[in-house]
Amino acid sequence: MARRSQSTRIHLAALVILQLSSSCSLPLSSFYPVCLSASVTVLMCVFVSTDGVSLNDLLERASQLSDKLHSLSTSLTNDLDSHFPPMVKMMRPSMCHTSSLQIPNDKDQALRVPENELLSLARSLLLAWSDPLALLSSEATTLPHPERNAINSKTRELQDHTSSLGAGLERLVHKMGPSSEALSSLPFYNNEVGQDRISRLVNFHFLLSCFRRDSHKIDSFLKVLRCRAAKMRPEMC
Repeated sequence: MARRSQSTRIHLAALVILQLSSSCSLPLSSFYPVCLSASVTVLMCVFVSTDGVSLNDLLERASQLSDKLHSLSTSLTNDLDSHFPPMVKMMRPSMCHTSSLQIPNDKDQALRVPENELLSLARSLLLAWSDPLALLSSEATTLPHPERNAINSKTRELQDHTSSLGAGLERLVHKMGPSSEALSSLPFYNNEVGQDRISRLVNFHFLLSCFRRDSHKIDSFLKVLRCRAAKMRPEMC
């Protein structure tokens, strides 16, 4: 009975969102679910339009997600390094696939870049990691490493957080206008990390180090955008 009641509430909520979308002339993508647990057995879902969320709030949420993404990639790197032979850490197969993107080298340079360009750079970097993260996630399940289970779990978390941040950046584009829609193509052509144990570890570690570097850049760009939106002095960013 409780399940039927819960299902009815969720069904009614879905009808509400469709009506709101139609009456407000807004796409369904401009709504997101906020779920409130009223008890152990009852879950109420209400839908809120992101159009009602300020730019400052959206940037704050995006900054929190990007910070989590970078922290998680750092933790994952530490897990890998804990049992790596020294020779593995020293080997770098090539340059990161995102190295061709022209980006600010430090915070001072980022502060001089227009807001729409900073958001485009952050989105380009994030989207460039869709395929590489999928590869890391598939390889993590059989990676020849003592911390394989933890690595596998955190790699999947990286994918989830990347997807959430991507959705958040899309909302920011909706807020900031079409000038921030431009994206740079950063293709990734590899479909495996290697055949033997050493090459798999080396390439997995290399890809992860590239992601950690890029996640730091994304986090830095979003924090600069947050500072500007809050009209903070540059030295406070």
